Amino acid sequence: MNTAKPLTGLKVVELGTLIAGPFAARICAEFGADVIKVESPDGGDPLRKWRKVYEGTSLWWFVQSRNKQSLTLNLKHPEALQILKEVLKDTDILIENFRPGTLEKLGLGWDVLHELNPGLIMVRLSGFGQTGPMKDQPGFGAIGESVGGLRYITGFEDRPPVRTGISIGDSIAALWGVIGALMALRHRDMANGEGQVVDVALYEAVFAMMESMVPEFDVMGFVRERSGNIMPGITPSSIHNCADGKAVQIGANGDAIFKRLMHGIGRPDLAGDPELADNAGRDTRRDELYAVIDRWTGTLSQAEVLEILNRADVPASRIYSVADMFTDPQFLAREMFVSGQLPDGREFKMPGIVPKLSATPGSTEWVGPALGAHTQALLAGMGYSSETIARLRKEAAI
Repeated sequence: MNTAKPLTGLKVVELGTLIAGPFAARICAEFGADVIKVESPDGGDPLRKWRKVYEGTSLWWFVQSRNKQSLTLNLKHPEALQILKEVLKDTDILIENFRPGTLEKLGLGWDVLHELNPGLIMVRLSGFGQTGPMKDQPGFGAIGESVGGLRYITGFEDRPPVRTGISIGDSIAALWGVIGALMALRHRDMANGEGQVVDVALYEAVFAMMESMVPEFDVMGFVRERSGNIMPGITPSSIHNCADGKAVQIGANGDAIFKRLMHGIGRPDLAGDPELADNAGRDTRRDELYAVIDRWTGTLSQAEVLEILNRADVPASRIYSVADMFTDPQFLAREMFVSGQLPDGREFKMPGIVPKLSATPGSTEWVGPALGAHTQALLAGMGYSSETIARLRKEAAI
């Protein structure tokens, strides 16, 4: 099998911190791109200290920055800025997630970079994009989720909005950034060799996932509200409690699946009810249907419920914690955990690579590096002498 990776040969520079930009660059690195992460010599990316820390470094960092090279540059120093320009001369993709105007103040706006490297693709991730009246406002993922509509519809109808347990807005924006970069690469390679700007706003990245929200409001004046565990208009699909205190997610909103569910729980009368033959009819009677399912699951253990629904070919699952995942045969068969090594030599598990490519799969070559771990080698490869590198260190340029 060909072990080459699909992005081998691409050079990516990451100018960013925390989540959106670095996650986009991580995806590129996992699939073979040569990713250089530019960090400030004064502490580097704050993510190095976020959440659970192992011997001074975030465990998240080791995953988020795997396969990347860390180059420290103090961009307030003119020689460091010049080094970055030299690096960018043959870069394919620049990923940055600063507030709009930050790079322009450094003399690294699009006009300058495009003239320096006409083939460069510049992925810009920010709270509100590079234009519009809100472009200068700070905007993390939480703000993007709020403005983009996700927070408004998340939670139960009788309680305030809630967040998901991860920074989903940042991650969605990162995915759009990678998609945009690959589109721009395709255009560059098929057209005139010119690069372009990929402008991703966090709120728009979330907004793009809001399904039918816009036309429903425009045509019918309908404002979707919080609905807890159910999906309004898609019935039945919800979480149900079992007799042992555990829960199951059941998704039986397909017409044929609904009938199988009803037969499985001993309600052939509902399976044959013509009013319930399609989703519209089921949604009209959703409270009744959910009560029927709740009564059934409430008499059985989680394991019994899942066994019956599996035999009936009805989509259902327990609600997985990370502990459940570690021993689950499906996760293990799909190699969704890969091993890495912490700086002290300890083995640890990281998430596997997504997506699975049959001919050119991604992989983890090394975990997130120490701050500036590749500075010496990268500068030497650019022709800088050891004496010059030592001087730049002394001057805090690198």
